[in-house]
Amino acid sequence: MKTALQRATVYLEPDLQRALQFKAVETESTLSALINSAVRWSLREDAEDLAAFEHRAKEPTLAFEDVLKDLKRRGKI
Repeated sequence: MKTALQRATVYLEPDLQRALQFKAVETESTLSALINSAVRWSLREDAEDLAAFEHRAKEPTLAFEDVLKDLKRRGKI
């Protein structure tokens, strides 16, 4: 099954483009494949973060001030 592709213009910093071009040659891949993989990885990481937030939503929260006081009390800061 062939995936439909969508054309997009992406502006990269020159150093990043050059590094991607070298990586594409080294891995016998294309810039598009490398970018798709990186975006997919980033979105997967975001999905994991959101799932963790949802899982921990019912946990009690701590005020930052209380955390600092506790660290100071224990001699950590």
